[in-house]
Amino acid sequence: MALQDLTPQLRTRLRRVEKIVGVFVLLAALVLVVGFAYYLYHTAQRKGWLIPKCPYFTFVESGEGLKVGDPVVLMGFEVGNITVITAQPPGSYNKVYLGMEIRSPYYGYIWSDSKARVEAAGLLGNRMLEITPGVSGEPTVHEVGGIITELRVRSGNYVPIARIRKGAYIDPEEEPSLSDRAQKLVGTIEKALPNILSLTNQIYTVLTNTAQLTATANQVMADTHPLVTNLTAITDNLRDPHGSLGEWAIPNDVHTNLAALTASLNDTILNLAAITSNLNSQVEANDKMLSQISRLVVNTDNLVQGLKRHWLLRGVFEKMNSKTNAPPATAPSTNVQPATTAAPQK
Repeated sequence: MALQDLTPQLRTRLRRVEKIVGVFVLLAALVLVVGFAYYLYHTAQRKGWLIPKCPYFTFVESGEGLKVGDPVVLMGFEVGNITVITAQPPGSYNKVYLGMEIRSPYYGYIWSDSKARVEAAGLLGNRMLEITPGVSGEPTVHEVGGIITELRVRSGNYVPIARIRKGAYIDPEEEPSLSDRAQKLVGTIEKALPNILSLTNQIYTVLTNTAQLTATANQVMADTHPLVTNLTAITDNLRDPHGSLGEWAIPNDVHTNLAALTASLNDTILNLAAITSNLNSQVEANDKMLSQISRLVVNTDNLVQGLKRHWLLRGVFEKMNSKTNAPPATAPSTNVQPATTAAPQK
């Protein structure tokens, strides 16, 4: 139905609806534009599009595990991205050219003694690019008012940034790629494989000998089992008082004979003691009699000596002495010494 066929009231309402729809579309387009601008702004901030950047480059032996857009790490922070990975011309000493951009203010940490270290990241052959901060070198960037004016080149001179397209150079420090390390590992394994096989054979021989030795030891243990049983029985007999070594060496009848002999010796000793006691008693009793006899002998001797000195009997004793004590016909030699007269015993 054509618009002219509508009534004026319907036409007025339709125009109002068209205006409202137009305003809504304009608002939606404005919100979309604002959102897109906000997204671009935050993306630019996140990726550093609005931050000043400084170009750097280095050379590596292989671009394996690296790709354009990979982050560049400095002190654990993502400070830039890889921008270029390309091969050098044939015959060049350096193989692969690697370009990167470093955001402000991180390029202030990169000095002439910094290194571009390429190392493995993960087990899938990926690699990462890390720059070490400078310690004792010279800064690679000169700034004036926050704007980069000069860069340090490989010769050590500073050149305006407009004359340098590649940027400042960083010495590389590259670890072998995963494929190179795998190839090296395979080569090492191939060289060591004969030795490993020989060692395996030796281990097998040792295990075989060990098994045989174990079987022999088991047989020896089985053979010595009766001996161990006998030793156990002997030990039990030795620990038993009724089967001790003493009873084996000295039978029971010997013990009885020894007991009887001991009793006899005891009786003999007692009898000997009684005899000794009796002799002692008799000696003590005879002691008085002997003293009396000794006294009688002394008194008799005194009496005889007194009779010898008496005037009446002196002559008789002198005649008796002259007869009994006459000297011998031959005089004794003068060399013989006279015998010593023993003292009379009482």
